[in-house]
Amino acid sequence: MYIMELRRAVIMLSPLKVKMSRTIDSGFSDFLIQISSSFSELKVTQSYLVSIEIFLRDNFGLSHFFPIGSFYNQTSIRGYSDIDYFACINPDKLSQNSGIALNQICNVLTREFSNFTISIDCPALKIIFSQDIKEAIEIVPAKSTKTVENGYHIYAIPDCLNGWRKANPEIYHTYVQEVNQKLDNKLKPLIRFVKAWKYYRQVPISSFYLELGVTKYAENKRTIIYDLDMHQFFLYLKNIELAAIYDSISVAGYANPCSTQVKLIRSLSQLFKAVALTEQALKAKEKGNIGEAFYWWNLLYNGYFSIYYR
Repeated sequence: MYIMELRRAVIMLSPLKVKMSRTIDSGFSDFLIQISSSFSELKVTQSYLVSIEIFLRDNFGLSHFFPIGSFYNQTSIRGYSDIDYFACINPDKLSQNSGIALNQICNVLTREFSNFTISIDCPALKIIFSQDIKEAIEIVPAKSTKTVENGYHIYAIPDCLNGWRKANPEIYHTYVQEVNQKLDNKLKPLIRFVKAWKYYRQVPISSFYLELGVTKYAENKRTIIYDLDMHQFFLYLKNIELAAIYDSISVAGYANPCSTQVKLIRSLSQLFKAVALTEQALKAKEKGNIGEAFYWWNLLYNGYFSIYYR
């Protein structure tokens, strides 16, 4: 009975088309299609990007403008993930105080693109085009340095304390690619499944923290089984109590899970629930109760997971 009730609720409430699946594996495969997004879906956004790139080049001596983050890494979630870009700007055009530099760019962009909503979301500038376009652009201003580490050019980006910190997103992108290939291209879907939980349950954990955490968790594994590794990853985060993760890959220092203590407490509460729900899903699967397992996965994803049918 509860399966039928959940099925009706999901069909009525979900803004996405929730697929119906026969097995846990097919459930995750169908769910992956549902949550995945790509650059090919962002034709309108691309035209805005061109305008912003030209403006930054003319006003701030932009030398490089390239995608980073979840869209670039193919770990984005449809309708939730922002489009992240790295903007390498002439250091002479920016204040040595990174907070002032962000305000400089924000103010000039706001005057030029008055129809956009532009705000500072350190270390980036967040640009929202309109209520009709779900995606937002986040632009990370960067200063070129003369430093090279392991063959990669190092940039300086705002550290949110009015200073600058080292960064190179390409190093991290390469790391994710290598681990993903070693695991038969199952790492990126696992990252998406974890991030879908964050968005569908409104868990205020940093997306980068989750992405880095999943990759570090999986880098020494030989294979990925989605339902099992979802539970084990949540258990891993619970055991470390969402401690900061050392980011030795992209030379950024430590990745923190949350921006405030209030968000950390809320995230830990959601994490404990996730551990319990995924444990129940695995137990149901072991007993051969596939419908019940789907029920627990749908609870985890707030009704957005695939629906079981015999």
